[in-house]
Amino acid sequence: MDIGVFLPIGNNGWLISKSAPQYLPTFALNKAVVQKSEAYGLDFALSMIKLKGFGGETEFWDHCLESFTLTAGLAAVTERIKLYASAPILALPPAMAARMAATVDAIAPGRFGVNIVTGWAPGEYAQMGLWPGDAHFGNRYARAAEYVTVLKQLWREGRSDFRGEFHTMDGCVLSPRPADGHIDIVAAGQSGNGMRFAAEHADYNFVLGSGVNTPLALADTTAALMTEARRTGRDVGALSLFMIIAAGTDAAAHAKWRDYHDHADHAALAYMSGETDADATDDASATARTIALPEGAVNFNMGTLVGSFETVAGMLDEIAEVPGTKGIMLVFDDFLEGIENFGTRIQPLLRCRAGRTPKTP
Repeated sequence: MDIGVFLPIGNNGWLISKSAPQYLPTFALNKAVVQKSEAYGLDFALSMIKLKGFGGETEFWDHCLESFTLTAGLAAVTERIKLYASAPILALPPAMAARMAATVDAIAPGRFGVNIVTGWAPGEYAQMGLWPGDAHFGNRYARAAEYVTVLKQLWREGRSDFRGEFHTMDGCVLSPRPADGHIDIVAAGQSGNGMRFAAEHADYNFVLGSGVNTPLALADTTAALMTEARRTGRDVGALSLFMIIAAGTDAAAHAKWRDYHDHADHAALAYMSGETDADATDDASATARTIALPEGAVNFNMGTLVGSFETVAGMLDEIAEVPGTKGIMLVFDDFLEGIENFGTRIQPLLRCRAGRTPKTP
């Protein structure tokens, strides 16, 4: 089972809490995270893209690096781990994204992929004059399908004359191209439309867990992705996203989680909730809806594994057995300590990682 890390490209990671570790997203931090991850045998690292934060007392995600630029730097200081950058389709034209991706692939041949971000928060794009209006909520996956079509044509053939509703290419060229004409595509849709897009155009789709210590809560969502993949006849795998809050004992880990929850940054959460409410077209399963549910918004309602190192290892093995799961992507409350604990205390206990013998950082 592949294991990866969701890089801390935004300040404070994924905990919207005043008692969580507070830090800025420096290149030095991300370099340390990805090199430590590579040394412990993790298979991939992905950097998100966020263009406007949530504010609040913690200034949550008000400070973010740019994804492609960061990934290019990380590609040059790693040797094996696969790296994914995120492309905001409203802010980055597909021809430019294709060229940037081919460039990073030249730095790290065969080790680069692109995460497609359709954009669900109007405030991110309106500040730059790039929000196309609320019609985007209904047609964003149609726009993304055209975007990915252009990417693939340029990577495969070096030329695109695509003409669609949202993108028009006129003898658009790309050279040099990726060595094998292919770069992996990741999607993150949780709604029906998102799943269909992933099944038709992506190689992987993120699947969000939910709740605390409910590792199999994502089974139905993963099954829905597999149903769509069978319809298209394409090999599309699920990458399950979970936060790990681990300690020497279950009690100590739960005490940390309760402290983060009890000190939530409510002003930042209110801003996030307002952005998610802007889309009246999405169903309850959509990413923007699920991350802002009030019972767990302090960590975006992603599935959270809380407990001793042994307890967390057992739950990760359960997730690995969900049909259709090709990988698990992890975030940590404290990234450097968390990866160290994963590499030395959790990974050796995993059945799904049996036989891995990574070097010690």
